[in-house]
Amino acid sequence: MGLSYKDAGVDIDAGNTFVERIKEAVASTHREEVVSDLGGFGGLFELASHKYQQPILVSGTDGVGTKLKLAQQMNQHGSIGIDLVAMCVNDVIVQGAEPLFFLDYFATGKLDVETSTQVVEGISRGCLLAGAALIGGETAEMPGMYAPGEYDLAGFCVGVADKPALITGANISPDDVVIGVQSSGVHSNGFSLVNTLIEQQGFKLDDPFNGSTLGETLLTPTTIYVKLILKLIAEFEIKGLCHITGGGITENLPRVLPPGTAAQIEQNSWSRPAIFDWIQQQGDVAEDEMLRVFNCGVGMAIIVPAEQLDAVIKACQVEDMNATQIGYIISSDDVAHVKY
Repeated sequence: MGLSYKDAGVDIDAGNTFVERIKEAVASTHREEVVSDLGGFGGLFELASHKYQQPILVSGTDGVGTKLKLAQQMNQHGSIGIDLVAMCVNDVIVQGAEPLFFLDYFATGKLDVETSTQVVEGISRGCLLAGAALIGGETAEMPGMYAPGEYDLAGFCVGVADKPALITGANISPDDVVIGVQSSGVHSNGFSLVNTLIEQQGFKLDDPFNGSTLGETLLTPTTIYVKLILKLIAEFEIKGLCHITGGGITENLPRVLPPGTAAQIEQNSWSRPAIFDWIQQQGDVAEDEMLRVFNCGVGMAIIVPAEQLDAVIKACQVEDMNATQIGYIISSDDVAHVKY
């Protein structure tokens, strides 16, 4: 008998089994605008143009970085998909766009149906939390490209907003206030530093930490802020939104500030999850490095007029999101930046 694709390391039957396993989870995310089923060459989504005067599509793509290494070491794959969705939809929502649909890319050396199913089920849960439909994806089995048990993930999201309602930060002005919405932990940035710290210091992922384990704490999925932000946009004058990802507050907040402004941030104004103190102490990480690598407890920043401060914070609390004022906007003769 001649050489087969399976002999070369690619199992088509396993791929078909995987697709059957995930169909129900994927279908649970579908919105009424989805007009295709899983398995086609492309996902079809009907844009309800009558809802928008000047529809603008907003797209974003991302991964979860070396947090994947942690999930694979712990053999826990159920939440990493939530991280993948969060990293994309949180970037789309800060521009005032409602996430519509999501696609994923899963690559591995040898397809493990159980592991890949857990990952996609996590992606489906993330899509449900974001209100986005999972309308397709790609599963790539590439022998020799990845070590046994390893896989990589990437995601892509498309949202829509009316052009006049886009949030650009252009009308941010001095005396506006900066509200920080609490993160669930490290989210999905800075894990190269975290992994290096664990390896160099000899920590174990099952070491007790803060009522759980170190690994479980680090694996806590990224908060998805979409439904909160959509509610706030409908009720308040949201001048600026910033997803605090790689680069921390220091590097991300200036991205939404107009020329002639800066953000004065009060470092002691919010509660910082214990994991960040642990990272800083165990790694002897300088404070300015912490603030430009990690979210340090603030996953989303919201800029509003000062008179709306209390109402916005209360609205966040109603949605079970802890929020507090972390700073305010000042005039600056320099390029947009953050001051502490």
